[in-house]
Amino acid sequence: MNVPASRGRDGPTPDKAADGAEAAPEADLELSEPSDDLPVALTSGDPAGIGPEIAVAARLALGAEVPFFYIGDPAHLPEGTALAEIAAPAEALLVAPDTLPVLVQEFAAPARPGTLDPANAAGTIAAIRRAVELVRDGQASAVCTNPIHKKALKDGADFPYPGHTEFLAALAGIDRVVMMLASDALRVVPVTIHIPLSEVTAALTPELLEETLRITHAGLIRDFGIAAPRIAVAGLNPHAGEGGAMGHEESTLIAPVLDRLRAEGMELSGPASADTMFHAPARARYDAAVAMYHDQALIPIKTLDFDRGVNVTLGLPFVRTSPDHGTALDIAGQGVASASSLVEALRMAHRMGRNRRQAA
Repeated sequence: MNVPASRGRDGPTPDKAADGAEAAPEADLELSEPSDDLPVALTSGDPAGIGPEIAVAARLALGAEVPFFYIGDPAHLPEGTALAEIAAPAEALLVAPDTLPVLVQEFAAPARPGTLDPANAAGTIAAIRRAVELVRDGQASAVCTNPIHKKALKDGADFPYPGHTEFLAALAGIDRVVMMLASDALRVVPVTIHIPLSEVTAALTPELLEETLRITHAGLIRDFGIAAPRIAVAGLNPHAGEGGAMGHEESTLIAPVLDRLRAEGMELSGPASADTMFHAPARARYDAAVAMYHDQALIPIKTLDFDRGVNVTLGLPFVRTSPDHGTALDIAGQGVASASSLVEALRMAHRMGRNRRQAA
């Protein structure tokens, strides 16, 4: 294997990385010993956003703890970044812990932090596609995606998907995946996601709930290494309907699905009143919670662990995580973006990839 050459991006070295860590030196960087681990493939996201700078900050924060490489244009990284261009994912394991391994993906235009350029849409999409191919080829352990900007992708490349998740599902050739938000404090899954609250009742069907529970249960086993998952299920209405006084979906829709899956051996509790599910003693009784709609799921985790939540896509034939935030164009390039969520997303992707390999 050729050892990648280390170098710094031309320009002055910034005094601090995005999360406050010291920037890595530009020369005479030591190389790490080879490992039989597989690195995580980290995509650039939209280069106008905070993706490039938090990738550098995450490398400095994680060092050798989590092997990963960045797929993107080296010219889009902050000036002074210590980087090593690699030809293959395995070479990332040879790069010094304070140097960012970069698998070069060509982009059409320079990056201007905070200013979207549709000309870079094709490169952003290609980086995602390439990451998936590398994982499916066994060269990387998992995909971790930096934030994209959907309008820029649509304007620049006629991107037909609502977001990352749908594109990844299409690449995998599957119709149904599940979004989980996860941190050390809580794992939670919304059954319905990005739809108006007025449409939740119509969208919430027994088939959708059952499929969500099955995918969540399988993901907890395969990706999180939990042999017998305990899943708590929220009701739809206040106080889980309070015996029909505040709604009937709990008794007519949710409970029959839970009873059917319990008969198959799943450990499910509920439907429970959502306002009693997320305090510490309640969380200790389950491994994941399933909520009926977006805010019912996301308010608890963002209250408990706003900076370290991770977006996980369950049901794919490969591991995918991402930081739980957007492109943050308003602060891009200012050196103030927190890499905390990306650091946790990389850690989780690495653990999940290892769990999948061990279970195979």
